[in-house]
Amino acid sequence: MNLFAGTSTYYRQFRPGVPREVADILDRAAPTRPGGHRRLLDIGTGTGLVVEALLGRFDDIIAADNDAEMLATAESVLRPKLPGDSRLMLVESAAEDFVPPAGWTADLVTICRAFHWLDQATVLCLLDSQVAPDGVVAVFGDNSFWAAGSPWKDAVRDVIKSFLGEERRAGTGTFQHHDRPYSEIMEESPFDQVEEVRVPVHRTWTEEGILGYLYSTSFAAPHLFGDRLKEFESTVRTRLADFGDDAFPEDNEFLIRIGRRSRT
Repeated sequence: MNLFAGTSTYYRQFRPGVPREVADILDRAAPTRPGGHRRLLDIGTGTGLVVEALLGRFDDIIAADNDAEMLATAESVLRPKLPGDSRLMLVESAAEDFVPPAGWTADLVTICRAFHWLDQATVLCLLDSQVAPDGVVAVFGDNSFWAAGSPWKDAVRDVIKSFLGEERRAGTGTFQHHDRPYSEIMEESPFDQVEEVRVPVHRTWTEEGILGYLYSTSFAAPHLFGDRLKEFESTVRTRLADFGDDAFPEDNEFLIRIGRRSRT
C-alpha cells in the first residue's frame, strides 16, 4: 500500500506551507539567469506546497511524485495560480526513476519533508546530470509531530502509540530512522559544499488542525486505525483538553541544507 494512501486531501488542507522567509532563501540560493528564466525541480512534491511558495520566482517547473492522488491535488491547486509566462509539468515518478526532458537541467532542486523516504546517495548522484553546472540542491523541512517537543505534542504522540504501538508507523510497516545528518550525506555527493540555514517558525494549532495534520501522515493515516478511528479522535480531543481551549502553540524550525558542487 502507498504510504500516503488516502491522505492527499488532509495533506493539502492541514500541512503547514513553506514560509516566505524559506522561499526567499531558496530563491537567493539559485543562480540568476538573463531575462529571469530559471528552472525548478521539486522532488517528492506531494500536493505542491513548495512549488506554490516559489511561483513567480521560477518560470519552468517540474514537480515529481510517485503518488498519483497527490499529483492530482497539486494540479488542481497550482494550475490556476500559475503565472501566464510559466510552465509547469507534473510527473508521476519515484525520485530514483525520474528522467527530465532531454537537455533540461534545473537551477534549483528542492526536496522538502521527503529526503528520509529516498535512496539518498543514489538520488544525489542522479541529480548531478539533472542540475545545471552552477545549480543547487536544497534539502529541507521542519520537525513532525512525532518529534514532539512540547507537552501537548507528547500527549498526542502517546495517544498514537496507545492505538498503533510504540514504534512509529510507516503505512503497514514501521519507520526506519536515519542515523546520519543529511549534511554529511550531501557532503559525500556531487553537491558537497553544504550550507545550513535555520528559520524559526511559530504556529498555533486547533484540534481540527492537529487531527487533520495527523491524518496527512504515514504514521497516523486514517486507514491505520480501522474501525477505531472515531475512538482515536475522541481520545486525542480528551487529551488536548488538558492543555487549553483549542489554541496549542508550537515552536518549530525549518532546517535548510543547500548543496553546491565544489567543482565547476
